[in-house]
Amino acid sequence: MITRTDVDEACARIGGRIRRTPLIRADAESFPGDVRLKCEFMQRTGTFKARGAFNRLLACRERGELRNDVGIVVASGGNAGLANAYAAAHLGVPATVFVPESAPAVKVKKLWAVGATVVQRGIEYAEAYDAALAYAADTGAVVCHAYDQPEIAAGAGTVGSELLEQLGSVDTILVAVGGGGLMGGIAAAVEGAAQVVGVEPILAPTLHAALAAGEPVDVGVAGVAADSLGARRIGRIGFDVAVRTGVESLLVSDDDIVAARSQLWQEYRMVVEHGAAAAYAALLSGAYVPAADERVAVILCGANTDPATL
Repeated sequence: MITRTDVDEACARIGGRIRRTPLIRADAESFPGDVRLKCEFMQRTGTFKARGAFNRLLACRERGELRNDVGIVVASGGNAGLANAYAAAHLGVPATVFVPESAPAVKVKKLWAVGATVVQRGIEYAEAYDAALAYAADTGAVVCHAYDQPEIAAGAGTVGSELLEQLGSVDTILVAVGGGGLMGGIAAAVEGAAQVVGVEPILAPTLHAALAAGEPVDVGVAGVAADSLGARRIGRIGFDVAVRTGVESLLVSDDDIVAARSQLWQEYRMVVEHGAAAAYAALLSGAYVPAADERVAVILCGANTDPATL
């Protein structure tokens, strides 16, 4: 479980190491209400995950857990691995990243470019994760979870704190959900100040299924956003915060996501990955319709994609 205090501590810890990303207003004629787009895809390494990575590594260094010889290990479909490898490089420690064999080539190439040692293992994230834990047990490397660690989720939550600083107030925040670290972090950061709505692909409904079951459960993973929203189950941290703060869940189709990604390019010249487009798809598809006087923020959380597919 994390709280706003954890997010505040993360803000203080990572200040100066991450970018304060822009917030722009969506075209007034596009939707009811006042809709703002939080351009977190412009963050270092192309996703929000740099925030959690720096928070985790710096906290481990403060506690004396981060060894200069073995550094860190992370299992990731790409984005979390890239963020943690980037943070490790900036702190002068090695990073070993385990990725499934299905990880996009563009993301694997970026991992090598920032100096990580990349190990491809298994077809799905869970297999890469088991291999990473075994590596940590053998070497003493610090494990950086892709989403379900307090410092990772709290670091991600600084997006929410920053958003409140920029807007002053907001009624509703739409955010894509995979493993739930970003959703949980933001919900903790804005608890009592705004409603968070999680948006998920129909083909990977981790939060939706967990809320229905009353606990995290395994789901099937498929679809266009599986490379970034491909966790098999929601993390315990994200789930607990969602229940505590009343996070709602909406589902969108692959067609909705593709259309949203295309429109963000056509209308705003924003290049985002499919997972990031999921939150915007809730508006474009009508899954979420703002009230006329509602202030809505949409988190566009990542841009590690191939522009040629737009």
